[in-house]
Amino acid sequence: MAHARISASLPPDIDPTKAPIAFGRRALPKLNEELQSAELLTQQRALMALCDLVHDPEKVYQAIEIGFLDNLKTLLLHHDSIVRQKTTQILYIMAMHSVGRQGLIQNGVISALTELLDDPVDICRKNMHQIFEMMSKLPEGAVGILQAGLVPFLVLKLKTESQEIQELILDTLSNCLHVEASEALATDAVTVLTEKLTHSSVAIRRKAACVLLEISTHSEGKLAVCEEVIPVLVNLLEDADPEVQASATGALMFATIRPQGRFSALDAEAIPPLLKLVAEETSRARLSAIKTLTMLAEVPQGRRTLLHHTDTFQQWLNDPCEAVRRAAEIAIRVIKWTP
Repeated sequence: MAHARISASLPPDIDPTKAPIAFGRRALPKLNEELQSAELLTQQRALMALCDLVHDPEKVYQAIEIGFLDNLKTLLLHHDSIVRQKTTQILYIMAMHSVGRQGLIQNGVISALTELLDDPVDICRKNMHQIFEMMSKLPEGAVGILQAGLVPFLVLKLKTESQEIQELILDTLSNCLHVEASEALATDAVTVLTEKLTHSSVAIRRKAACVLLEISTHSEGKLAVCEEVIPVLVNLLEDADPEVQASATGALMFATIRPQGRFSALDAEAIPPLLKLVAEETSRARLSAIKTLTMLAEVPQGRRTLLHHTDTFQQWLNDPCEAVRRAAEIAIRVIKWTP
């Protein structure tokens, strides 16, 4: 379904081409001075020129060395929305470069950006979340976001932000929760994410399932998934999107490591859709589905059901993928085990 996109276009009365000096000839030190000017128009034009220059990683390095980031952090709190917009745009472009990402981490930009979580201008918040998403791809960036205490706020923002920003938040959370999940669990993230699993948008369902997969890899996350999410995950096993299926199956696999998760999955009638995924040669969820069924076979009720479906696993004993062959062998052995 179509939804509104946040535009980065400037108001019609702002014309960056009217800067008195051509962008390419403006020395970085001069621009840095202009950022500190008391004149709003001078600041705006300096930001527009800098926005053009920081596409070059060499200029990004020079800007960091000169001390631009301190001035940019100050401008994040500027009363003028154009200044905030261009400042966040510059920081996002810088974050696209390796040297820029390192500079943003080392200069405390992540913490400074938290001041924009409730910014009234959509594009400023979108730029901020794009920076977080980009930074979270680095282990040290994810750690920086966690240390800034941002995860609880990001979870809460899933309830109020536009779909476009929600997608960015979910990507950021997925990267951060790969490192640490306790803060998210403390803010009832599982409940919020469970609501997103039934969203009309494929992208939101896909990303929410991915975040839950990351949560379920942590011991405390497995318990939360067992208690709240398993019936929804079972429904997603038949989702039309293969990526949603794969993430849901992975989360279910981790949840069923716990005995409680196995009983919950059996009560939710997970075996039929899991067998369907195992039987499909092109299924991205096949390996996770085999492993999940193996754990369900450790429950007498599950074993009795799966004894009638060993042929489904037999076909993968000669699969080119060693992991699939091994998983199928273990599944058959567990299913046929007799006390």
